[in-house]
Amino acid sequence: MNYEARQVTSEEPLALPDPDAERARRRRRLVVIAAVVVALVVAGWFLLGRHKPAGDAAAAGGSAAKQVPNVTVAVPGIQIVDRVIAANGSLAAKRDMPVGVAGEGGLVRAVLVEPGQWVGAGQVLARIDRSVQAETAASLAAQVSVARADLDIAQSELDRARQLVDRGFISKADLQRKGATRDAAAARVKVAQASLAETRARNGRLDIRAPTAGLVLTRQVEAGQIVSSGSGMLFRMAMNGEMEMRAQLAESDLAGLHVGAQAQVTPVGTTRVFPGRVWQVSPVIDPQSRQGVVRIQLRYDPALRPGGFATASIVGGSTSLPLLPESAVQSDRKGNFVYIVDAQNRAQRREVQTGQVTDNGVSITSGLTGQERVVLAAGAFLNPGQEVQPILQATRH
Repeated sequence: MNYEARQVTSEEPLALPDPDAERARRRRRLVVIAAVVVALVVAGWFLLGRHKPAGDAAAAGGSAAKQVPNVTVAVPGIQIVDRVIAANGSLAAKRDMPVGVAGEGGLVRAVLVEPGQWVGAGQVLARIDRSVQAETAASLAAQVSVARADLDIAQSELDRARQLVDRGFISKADLQRKGATRDAAAARVKVAQASLAETRARNGRLDIRAPTAGLVLTRQVEAGQIVSSGSGMLFRMAMNGEMEMRAQLAESDLAGLHVGAQAQVTPVGTTRVFPGRVWQVSPVIDPQSRQGVVRIQLRYDPALRPGGFATASIVGGSTSLPLLPESAVQSDRKGNFVYIVDAQNRAQRREVQTGQVTDNGVSITSGLTGQERVVLAAGAFLNPGQEVQPILQATRH
């Protein structure tokens, strides 16, 4: 019986799956999954976006309150600062002496010195041919001898006449004539001697001599050259070898500058610094350039070459100003400024005018009284109104 039932069942047709129903089941499954994902996202937003961010905001506010930057500040006060004036100019001999022909000139036989050589007062620099002048001097010397011989004869005749007049052999009138002859002969001797002395003096001026002791700077004459009083300068000398710098200064810088002020001079092309002092301040101002000349005396040194260019730092007195390190001073297109910390510990920008920059720092000519708390460093990272934690640093006076 069971066999028959199983047999009948096996003979019934098999049921095939419906494709549309299968796709419907898949869509329902995807919709359920999407709904679950959306529910999880919404739940996460409620948990993280509403509750946790509130806690994070509070934590962020607390950390920001704790991250107030520390800055080092100082109260600069007022310090005595040297007024140092920077200047440019040229080197020159303090007393530049041109040397030329003092006499009538002639043919140069020899030049005895070279540039850079030291000479004494009256030393011969160049010799001029004097062959003609020497013959003239010899002729005048002979005339002196002749005049002296005539004087001797006239004196002897006068002496004999004096002996004979007492005996009555000659008259007193003859005696007087012989006395006059003697006097004329003596006068001719003096004239001849004067002519000889003049010629010898002229001959002595033929040689070109140093007017004083010093250093020969230039030479513009050679042996064989014909020179005269119109030849101009043949040598240039620095009197006693003393040098100077002629610095050009603005009218404002000349104010308060006095003779005796100390200076440091550095020739171009070298790092050597030569000490000097101001020995002359120009009494006039050039109406075109509005500048004046300050002359700085220097000791001789081969590195100081007249005509060269140099820079100078002149101490022109002192003044009382705030002094800050260079790190405290910032600059932008508006000019120089510093940051100060106010009573509420907030950084504030302060425009300043800077003065002299030295190894000790930068002097502030305007913008500060010296009693402010000035940020010494990290000013470039601050903003106006930013809260800071100032750390006071003692200043050295």
